[in-house]
Parts: sequence; C-alpha cells; structure tokens
Amino acid sequence: MTTALYTHESCLRHDPGRGHPESPDRLKVVLSALEEDSFSALARYEAPRATIEQIARIHPIDHVTQILEGMPEQGYARIDADTVVSPASGEAVLRAAGAVCAAVDNVVAGTVKNAFCAIRPPGHHAEPTIPMGFCVFNSIAVGAAQARSRHGMERIAVVDFDVHHGNGTQAAFQNDPNLFYASTHQSPLYPGTGSPRETGIRNNIVNAPLPPGAGSDLFREAMTLRVLPALQRFAPEFLLVSAGFDAHRDDPLAGLRLTDDDYRWVTGELARVADICCGGRIVSALEGGYDLDALARCVSIHVQGLMQA
Repeated sequence: MTTALYTHESCLRHDPGRGHPESPDRLKVVLSALEEDSFSALARYEAPRATIEQIARIHPIDHVTQILEGMPEQGYARIDADTVVSPASGEAVLRAAGAVCAAVDNVVAGTVKNAFCAIRPPGHHAEPTIPMGFCVFNSIAVGAAQARSRHGMERIAVVDFDVHHGNGTQAAFQNDPNLFYASTHQSPLYPGTGSPRETGIRNNIVNAPLPPGAGSDLFREAMTLRVLPALQRFAPEFLLVSAGFDAHRDDPLAGLRLTDDDYRWVTGELARVADICCGGRIVSALEGGYDLDALARCVSIHVQGLMQA
C-alpha cells in the first residue's frame, strides 16, 4: 500500500485578498514540491465535496448553510478580523473537508496506507459555531466524525503541531471522552487558548505550550514526555494530524524555532505510535505555514515520512 495525496484546484482559488498571509501561493509551492520524482509513488486523488451532513456532524446545520449562503458573488467578505472569503471560497471549504473525509474512507478500506490532504483554507481554529483565524470549517474534526459515523470507530485522536493552538478542534472534542486532542503550540500567541489546565472532560485534552523562542529540544521534550505517552495511553483506533509548519524558525507569524529535521522526527514518532495503536492508520491535513520555502521543504519531509511509515 502507498500514501495518498488529496487536493483540489478549488483550494487554490480561495482568495483572502492581496497581502493576506494565507495566500494561494502556500498551496502552489506545496503541490509543486510534491511533483518531484521522489513522490511519483503517491496515489493522487481529487478531493470530493463534503456533504452538508458530513460537516453538520461538527458544525450545526444552520451555521453551515448560513456560512455557505453568505459567500460573496464578487469581491470579498470578512467573516472575522482575520478570515476573508471570496466567490470561490465556498467550493474550497467543501473540498477541504471532503478531502479529509475521503482520505479517512480510503485508509479505513485499506486502499492506501495513510494520506496527506493538501488543502486550504486551514481549519483547526474553526469552533462549532465560530469561524476564525483564517478557518471556516474544521476539516480535521469533520474527518474525525467521518471515522466514527461512517466506519463505527469510537476512539479518534488528533495531534496538532501547528504553532497556534487549535481551539476549534479542542472545542469540538473536549466534552467527549472518546475523542482525544493534543497540541504543541507557542504561548502566549493567538488565539490565547491551550493552557495545560485545559484538560477536557476526562483528560482527553493534552496541551503542551512552548515559550517564544523554544526550539527543537523543548518541542521534542513536550512530544516525548507529554503528547506521545498520552496518545498511546488513549489507544486511538484512528489518528489524524493537524500538520501546521509555522513553528519553523523561518516562519514570519510566530516565534518558535523548529528545524526541518523536527518535522521528520515528529512524523516518524506519530507513525510509530499509530503502528502500535491503530494499524498505522493516519490522515494528515495541512494547517498553517507561511514561509513558502520552509513550508515546501517541511511538507515534503512530512509526506516522505508518511510514505516510509
């Protein structure tokens, strides 16, 4: 079995406006990097649209329809201070969530070993009724709900190594003891959540905040001592990854100092735990990462790690 790549051209057409850091160029450089010969073995899939019913497992259906009906026919619409949509954004958010759902389906079926979803906009800040932080719908949480509702899996985990805390995923998971969310992130930093005291209904939330300037040693310590043991104790049936690459030392939006090799290491460690707990079932989805060169390199490293798992 091989690794799958899910993407869709509509994710390139989501346009938050000139100068916005979450630009289409992010996905362009990722897809260009994944065209290299070393990725010729990837199984490439066009992301389908998520259905309203799939998204409504996380976001109330009235909220979903309001968001989709509010997409502008021309120009731009601002959902919050940071989150801007344009005429193609409705299709993009459906394809982004659909990518994760379809990847879950294929991994469960055994058609592919694992999968990476090259999608935008990102999703992990989107709370059930609040889009924010460049995020409209929470694609990774929708994928977790797909694993449960479509495939009868109960214990689903998300690990998030984006530099920003995934408040939306935490909000969707925190009251269900059979859902697990763990995050390493810079603190203090947007959105201001992610304290170690935020532990969920039954210690199903694990936050490992890192101070500004933290690098490889503190990141690997947080993963090794807190996140990975908790993940293994939880023993998920399926692992999803919110793969943000903005904790890299070259990223302009934050202040952590991870290196390329940290992403190689963490991918291998997550794959190791997935092998122990859930037959290697992993679906990873792109979240942040705003230095284009670092983003392209680190996504390549991450996907190579999935292919070698």
